[in-house]
Amino acid sequence: MNIRIINIGDELLIGQVINSNAAVMSEMLLKNGFFVDRTVVTGDKAADIYQEIESALRQVDAVIVTGGLGPTKDDITKKVICDYFHTTLRLDQPTYDFVSRLLASRGMAMTETNKTQAMVPQGADILPNPLGTAPGLWLEEQGKVLISLPGVPYEMKGLMQEEVIPRLQRRFMPGEHYLCRVVQTIGIGESFLSDLLEPWELSLPPHISLAYLPDGGIIRLRLTGSGPDEARLAREVDAEVERLCALAGDYVFARKDQTMTEVVADLLKERQQTLATAESCTGGFIAHQITSMPGCSAYYKGSVVSYANEAKQQILHVSADDLASMGAVSHEVVEQMAQHARELFQTDYAVATSGIAGPDGGSPEKPVGTVWMAVASARGVSSRLCHFGPAGGRMRVVGRATNTVMEMLRREIIAH
Repeated sequence: MNIRIINIGDELLIGQVINSNAAVMSEMLLKNGFFVDRTVVTGDKAADIYQEIESALRQVDAVIVTGGLGPTKDDITKKVICDYFHTTLRLDQPTYDFVSRLLASRGMAMTETNKTQAMVPQGADILPNPLGTAPGLWLEEQGKVLISLPGVPYEMKGLMQEEVIPRLQRRFMPGEHYLCRVVQTIGIGESFLSDLLEPWELSLPPHISLAYLPDGGIIRLRLTGSGPDEARLAREVDAEVERLCALAGDYVFARKDQTMTEVVADLLKERQQTLATAESCTGGFIAHQITSMPGCSAYYKGSVVSYANEAKQQILHVSADDLASMGAVSHEVVEQMAQHARELFQTDYAVATSGIAGPDGGSPEKPVGTVWMAVASARGVSSRLCHFGPAGGRMRVVGRATNTVMEMLRREIIAH
């Protein structure tokens, strides 16, 4: 079956808000065996919304609409749905009661504007939304399904996970099972990896497919299989994962959908070891990734964002002579940053970065995208130079440097 996503909101059209919902929804649907034929963004005009819904329901089995369910006058999705299905709004008492309790818990009284959140199209199944005031809606006509969800990303995701996907599976996939496995690689380009895997990939059975998803120097390989026997399908897909990993060898760093930082965190926790970071060009991004994970205090001690040379000298005791003669972007400097951060925080490991993220600041000898990275441990310090180039902008350099230095750390940990 095919599904179309329609994301509603003028803020999406003008670029004021990034349409992250489409990416999250597509990924969740694909993982569960549903294929998105296209994603459409439309503004807050009733005629445009109506036209997109009408067109989609002629072409696909199900349509998921996000946005326009709020209490303000520009939230018109429910009215358009009523026009399309030739129905009217009714008060849904359970939703009204929930919104009343939610507002009361925040010290607020129910108003007529808030009451509109509990008005839903006649004939719609209500998808309870414990994370917000607007419920999801499920309507069917002539075998086609229209689903309407709030545009707030975490509310949408909660409803997709708890309500939408289970209902879609019951409605459209009785007896059919879908399974996804993810293998992640680093240190090899997409075309080279494709050449390496080509004989195996061409031998895959028709009910198992492979997708390449490159990002930030990492390639996520997604194996998707379908079949009526769930246990047999799992054995088949897992066997193909083993063959893939045998071919990709040391390029594989994870056999599930997790970041490089999460992989390193698991290793540190498992071995009860600790980490510190010293960052220049990454500006605290590595520390941010680590501290975004719960439980990081068990292994992460702290960071020095030594952006200026003065900070490198005064806090990390980097040699002033090396800074003057070699420059901040050098293996001499980055190795000292890693060594002294490890000493400062008294950790098992420390990582350091120093580079030119751009868009300016480069030179013929050290162009934009040049980054030195180092890992320090009780066994010494090692460093690596990478040229990531200027394409993709500043944050691409930061992201690739982060993934690369954490991969250096991963290899250092597992080597001993």
